[in-house]
Amino acid sequence: MVRNLVVNADDLGASEGVNRGIVESHVNGIVTSASLMVTGAAAAEAVALAREHPRLGVGLHWDVWGEDEREFDLGDHGAVRDEFSRQLDRFHQLMGRAPTHVDSHRHAHREPGVMDLFLDLVEPLGVPLRGDGRVRFVGGFYAQWEWKVTNLEYVSVPFLQRMLRDEVPDGWTELSCHPGYRSPGYSAVYLAEREEEVRTLTDPRVRATVEEQGIRLRSFDEVPAVAPAR
Repeated sequence: MVRNLVVNADDLGASEGVNRGIVESHVNGIVTSASLMVTGAAAAEAVALAREHPRLGVGLHWDVWGEDEREFDLGDHGAVRDEFSRQLDRFHQLMGRAPTHVDSHRHAHREPGVMDLFLDLVEPLGVPLRGDGRVRFVGGFYAQWEWKVTNLEYVSVPFLQRMLRDEVPDGWTELSCHPGYRSPGYSAVYLAEREEEVRTLTDPRVRATVEEQGIRLRSFDEVPAVAPAR
């Protein structure tokens, strides 16, 4: 067996600074994939950057909450279907192709009663949905597990090295991340932490650990086409 790892950056398109951090983490680091927030203020710029870097896989980051805590009733499955269709259409318009994978901002699609609906919505696309069982999800690389309480240890080089050694088994694994930079007009609780993520993801020690462990950095478009677990 082979240890295949997709390092996926969420929130592509959220802001110019987030876009810049993701691209830097791809060009100079281990990020192989990103999830496009078509609702983001910098989505058009993100698409232009993605075209400049064709090896960066791009999927759909379905978003109904944003950073401003807007309300959306996930229990209204008709509204969920309509919003998924709208954002998928927008993705096609922007990228000119289908997404390599689907996930959601703040894991909205994994809320109770919503995951089964998303399995049905994504199945015709034939791409992985985060949490559908095809790719093991690892989300521990994150510096704010308590609201507005930052602990940079969880996005440090030693912590990521331990994750690479201990949490990437044989098969397919996704490691999510949120690299980025501050930029005018974008306000979020998770900002300084993004900059620390960029530093870690581009640190040569991390790349060395990937190589030492025999991990293959991949994108979602390389995941074998198998039916998701139900």
